[in-house]
Amino acid sequence: MEDPLVAEDTVDRDIEDEIRSAKAYFLATSSITGETLYDNLVNSLTKLLEDKPTNAVDIFEDYSREGKRAKFRQEKDAIQDQEEVPSEVHLANEYRGLFERKGGKIPSTVDGESEEEGPVLGDILEHAYYFEQAGVGIGREETFRIFLAIKQLTDAYQFQMCRFWGKIFGIGANYYVAEAEFKEGEDPLTEEDSEISSQQDAVEAHETLLLGEEQQSEFDDLPKVEYKAPAKTPKEEMGTGCNAKVYFVCNEPGQSWHRLPSVTPQHINLARLLKKFMTGRLDAEIISYPPFNGNEANYLRAQIARISATTQVSPQGYYIFEENEDEEEEGVGPDHFEINMEFEGLPLGELTDPSLSFWVHHVPYILPQGRCSWFNPSLPVDDDDEEDDEDEEREEPDEPEPESGPPLLTPLSEDTEVDGAPAWSVAKSTSLIPQYALAVLHSNLWPGAHAYCIDKNFENIYVGWAQKYSAESYNPPIPPPTQEEYPSGAEVTEAEDPTVEAERALKAAQQEALEQEEEEEESDEYDDE
Repeated sequence: MEDPLVAEDTVDRDIEDEIRSAKAYFLATSSITGETLYDNLVNSLTKLLEDKPTNAVDIFEDYSREGKRAKFRQEKDAIQDQEEVPSEVHLANEYRGLFERKGGKIPSTVDGESEEEGPVLGDILEHAYYFEQAGVGIGREETFRIFLAIKQLTDAYQFQMCRFWGKIFGIGANYYVAEAEFKEGEDPLTEEDSEISSQQDAVEAHETLLLGEEQQSEFDDLPKVEYKAPAKTPKEEMGTGCNAKVYFVCNEPGQSWHRLPSVTPQHINLARLLKKFMTGRLDAEIISYPPFNGNEANYLRAQIARISATTQVSPQGYYIFEENEDEEEEGVGPDHFEINMEFEGLPLGELTDPSLSFWVHHVPYILPQGRCSWFNPSLPVDDDDEEDDEDEEREEPDEPEPESGPPLLTPLSEDTEVDGAPAWSVAKSTSLIPQYALAVLHSNLWPGAHAYCIDKNFENIYVGWAQKYSAESYNPPIPPPTQEEYPSGAEVTEAEDPTVEAERALKAAQQEALEQEEEEEESDEYDDE
């Protein structure tokens, strides 16, 4: 008979073996995920004991699934081996520089106001608020970024004033334009520009002298060319005329600002003949006819000068001419004005008058020559070359007639119509609550130029493609006629070859004339004898 203790011990060992076999089965590693069923059960049961849900049997599978998902690690791929950064992080990194002070230094001005003078930077947010009421603007968030960007610009330079001029659209990128005016003697490029221009003049004069000597040695026998090219119209000095202000541009608020070069009369006259969109790159080449001798920075600066001269307006009486004008020529108005401290604003009825006689231009008019002040091209030029005494005196050209335009602070009522319509459209911002309305101006000549005025507060802005309105389709100018190689005339025109009969008749006539001369000579000799 089998001992019961031995049989019980055998059963216990069998149970332990089954338990070990089951545990080993649970501890088997999956070939797909690399995990074990035992760990999954332990984690799921532990999570259930911690949370103690009411319906544990119903959500047990969910706990198991969450445990697997928490341990899941996707194998890195050759195509996707970098985690995607949210767009919010990209946006924060892009505009982080707007909320940081450059170099960690506190600027000499606080909130755009210097210790000695008034505010350098106007309240862009306040102007944007009024423009928004008029249906003009570029959004509050974008305006705030522009405000911070221009504030950094004013901290970097010693400006007397700085304002947001506007936004110019481009095909690849846009331009944000800031208009500034340096304090007297604080412009860092004035001296450098004068040195560079003097060096360029010296180099050009030296090259011209060398070229003249070479031509004189090689072509001594050839006739001298008497033609003299017309004098090149010089650009206006910094702080005057079209270069009275300096302009900085950037493609996005927070990026570095780039100063535009000074504008020249040649660039303004060429820009008047072109119809070209901006690309967003200042170094882009301008491919056009007539050829533009500059890059997009020069073309952009010329367009800004044209737009400012036409669309920068202010309410009548805000600016007054200075009284200390000592030299005033007849028919020429003063060219300096100042802010009228006693200006108390104009009523809304006068500002919205369709005649526009209560709005004036406060930027000088650009003459057809490309300057605000006329330059006489017939002024004598100092020539060091000594002419021979035998050379005939050349006839001096007629004195050109000086160009003139409307003086400063000319009312808008004198502006030329645009295709039979007024040059400006005036309106109220609202007709429901007239006591809080403001006057708004929209330019019809340069679409995108706007102005507003309420009490003593006014501002100008431009948001557009920097293209002038034209009722007709754009047609490029016709190329000039081909230059003649030589003057036509009897002296240089080739004659037709004579016929045989003509040659025989000519020879017979010559022979007859010769015989007649001989007979006359013989008769003369006979008479003498």
